[in-house]
Amino acid sequence: MNNLKRQGLAFSALALLLVMASLLLPRLEPTSELLIFAAFVFVLGVPHGALDPIFARHLFAVRSLAAWMVFICAYVGLALLMIGFWLLTPAVFLFFFLVASTLHFSGDLAPGTPWLTRLLYGGAVIVLPVLNHAPEMTRLFAFLVDVTAADRFVSTLRFLAWPWAAGIFLSVLVICKRDWVTAVELVSYSLLVLVAPPLLSFTAFFCIMHSARHTLRTQRYASLSWRQLLLTSLAPTVAVGAAALLTWFVVKDAPLDMRMVQFVVIGLAALTAPHMLLVERVRFSGWEKPY
Repeated sequence: MNNLKRQGLAFSALALLLVMASLLLPRLEPTSELLIFAAFVFVLGVPHGALDPIFARHLFAVRSLAAWMVFICAYVGLALLMIGFWLLTPAVFLFFFLVASTLHFSGDLAPGTPWLTRLLYGGAVIVLPVLNHAPEMTRLFAFLVDVTAADRFVSTLRFLAWPWAAGIFLSVLVICKRDWVTAVELVSYSLLVLVAPPLLSFTAFFCIMHSARHTLRTQRYASLSWRQLLLTSLAPTVAVGAAALLTWFVVKDAPLDMRMVQFVVIGLAALTAPHMLLVERVRFSGWEKPY
């Protein structure tokens, strides 16, 4: 059993523990959930995107100082464009962000997984929570778009949710004999996003499944030690932290819960655009180096 399968089973065990905890233990206060969400996403989630210089070096032969400056300016510029997109048309931005996230997350599963199963997996963390947490999903979306648009998003997701869940169930039946680890991942992950509060389920999925799996694949792709990976991610992570801290104080007049959700979600969305342009090219090549 390779490291990716071990990581998938570890995530599945954690997901099932969180499902049990959500059913048996009192729920955390909303502010505590938001703090956990923000802290874990920054500490365990953001660093996987901070490995993007590895892909820039391999895909575009970025080596010289001038080349790195061009790359950094292009990366930051695209991220700023995404923030401007949200400010101009929040609802359109959110729609495209949710679609892009579905496509991006679909790359987590093992090679050979059917594309439809991948899409169902990628969107489950967005679609399935509305079955048990529709009011909370509306509240979270309303931090990003107006209330009317938030209601429309949740209504659309509720329309999709049962067919989505049925599709995942059928996918598990199809793949369970061929790839039981992926089947376990799908079942535990689906239960997590159905039962646990949306912020908790997203945090666990994003940090322990998506980010961890991406880091493992990057380590294998680049043939680097874990120390080298840590050093590679350090400067970008510190830069993101500094920018986030500055932004936090710039928008300090907004309510705390709204500020925290906007802070994390819009920040992730802004970084996702340049991140996907690099990573998806590598993923579709089967994580093979171009040279």
